[in-house]
Amino acid sequence: MRLILLGPPGAGKGTQAQHLVQAHGIVQLSTGDMLRAAVKAGTPVGLEAKEIMARGDLVPDAVVVAIVADRIGEPDAAKGFILDGFPRTVPQAEALDRMLAERGLALDAVVELKVDEQALLERVEKRVREMTARGEPLRADDNPEALKTRLAAYRAQTAPLSAYYETKGMLRTIDGMAPIGAVSAAIDAVLKTAAGESRSTPAAVR
Repeated sequence: MRLILLGPPGAGKGTQAQHLVQAHGIVQLSTGDMLRAAVKAGTPVGLEAKEIMARGDLVPDAVVVAIVADRIGEPDAAKGFILDGFPRTVPQAEALDRMLAERGLALDAVVELKVDEQALLERVEKRVREMTARGEPLRADDNPEALKTRLAAYRAQTAPLSAYYETKGMLRTIDGMAPIGAVSAAIDAVLKTAAGESRSTPAAVR
């Protein structure tokens, strides 16, 4: 099973990814972790990324895709994977599609967690109040203003992926505002449907 989880910051992607890892025995692949591992291992593409980051430049899509390609070729990814933090843009998604096709692979589904942004902001505000009242330290980015900035970046860069994958008949949309267990059950249901479709005629499911 190879899939992508989409959704804005605070949608619960991390929680649901862990559920899928445990339920299906697949691996969660974080772009940041893969970059750091490639640099540490001194792979050719890792060394290239190291030089780019040392200059303070953004790692280009081609290098990130090459690192993803190396990682999914490792034994623990043979049963499948969840991509975390990649793709972030439509050009990255197109590059990912080309790389998978070259390997004779394809994504099984793209699951989008739909959430209410105002509810997310209220959730953060409540958490900040509660942590402050308990005297607990706050992360620098754990505040409504930081979340607003991240949500704006998501809308501008990553939200267009929904339409991209919908045209391919791969997008499955879940209500991310439901309780965690209900979201997990809904994801399991659409993945079961996707698995059935992959053995028959592909079709769009919303």
